[in-house]
Amino acid sequence: MLTYNIPDNPDIPLYQYIYECIKNDIRNGNIRAHEKLPSKRKLASQLEVSLITIENAYSQLLIEGYISSIEKKGYYVSEVEIIHSTERNDILIYKEREINNDYIDFSSFGNNAELFPFSIWSKLSRKVISENKDIILSKPGYKGCLELREAISKHLKDFFTMDVSSNNIIIGSGSEYLYSLLVQLFDKDIVYAIEDPGHKAISKVYEVNSCHYEYIPMDDKGIDINILNKSKASVVHVSSSHQYPTGILMPVSRRYELIRWARENKGYIIEDEYDSEFRLKGKPVPPIYDLDKKHTIYMNTFSITLSSSMRIAYMILPDELLQRYEEKLGFYQCSVSTLDQLILSRFINEHHYERHISRMRKKYKETRDFFIDNLKKSPYHIKIKEADSGLHFLIEYDYNISDRKCLEIAERLKIKIHVLSEYSHVSKDTHTLILRYMAIEDKEKALIQLNSLFEELKKGE
Repeated sequence: MLTYNIPDNPDIPLYQYIYECIKNDIRNGNIRAHEKLPSKRKLASQLEVSLITIENAYSQLLIEGYISSIEKKGYYVSEVEIIHSTERNDILIYKEREINNDYIDFSSFGNNAELFPFSIWSKLSRKVISENKDIILSKPGYKGCLELREAISKHLKDFFTMDVSSNNIIIGSGSEYLYSLLVQLFDKDIVYAIEDPGHKAISKVYEVNSCHYEYIPMDDKGIDINILNKSKASVVHVSSSHQYPTGILMPVSRRYELIRWARENKGYIIEDEYDSEFRLKGKPVPPIYDLDKKHTIYMNTFSITLSSSMRIAYMILPDELLQRYEEKLGFYQCSVSTLDQLILSRFINEHHYERHISRMRKKYKETRDFFIDNLKKSPYHIKIKEADSGLHFLIEYDYNISDRKCLEIAERLKIKIHVLSEYSHVSKDTHTLILRYMAIEDKEKALIQLNSLFEELKKGE
């Protein structure tokens, strides 16, 4: 019997949603060749939708050859040889939707609006506009405004004890934009290495730029150095302080192994420290850049610490790459407005940023501790992993439920959450949830919903 969870307000026509569900079940082997499908009336009754909706869904499947019709007998699945891509297949028919108040959102890196310093930002905005009218209307240059680059240099010195020249800092509108600049900076025929599992945005940037890249699996210390050594890569992406999504903190021994790899292969390490300010236990860990400034490109963003809508990020280029950047890409203008850069530079220089991070760390630690303390007391077979850093942690559940089914149950319970397998290019169940808690406002309600999910997983085993 075909059963699908029909969303209340799907982002696509209902017939198309049902068509996608059936098509994916055929492609994934859940519905086998020559298997008879329910009649249109029966399926419409089962799914509680109109007959015309099922007719349209079946019609599209007929047109594309996924099913065939035998007069007076019904619809049957065609014998289709599915050639699976070497890239990972999506494990869930899951449409992104706007988060509304009915959903508990454990999937977002969005900030809690109550934590943003609106009054201070508004005051600084008025001051910058009144005192810098001529500068605001001028172009910021290809590296970005000097004021912001100097403020970032000072912040890195104070917060991470990093010694960085403002001359080596490049400002851009988000990390993905800076990745695209690096692609243009390097030769077209080089191979990039990316962590597996890892953030999907990185591989997407390489795909749209027609770059060659290899997935390198992780071990308990980070990216597997033995497999990296066997690869053809000359540039490698890592998140050393808090890898996403595994949460692994790369020990210093692995960092030196990466540096040795870069030196021996005349390669580069792209170190993305997207949430390094939020180490909630102990001091921030010095980056790989501190150990080798010649082969490391350091990247960070203000989207996590301030607002996901604030598209301001920066990278620090080694001297050799900086010279190449100036010669090859110096014609680019900075993609962030001068006004936003000047406001942010004041926000940092007047120590508002430092105090803001301190408040956020305290608030997020309280939220994290609330979930971890309560989850440890729960009667469910779960295990919390990598919870001392960053703004997410993992929950491994010991129930024989597929990742896909888990997400379907979560969707039905109005919970938005990710599973670890979504970030790997190999489709394999991990039974591990990724819990981001930045956007959670009502912790008690969120915990009740989360426990409801575990209760359903327990029942469905």
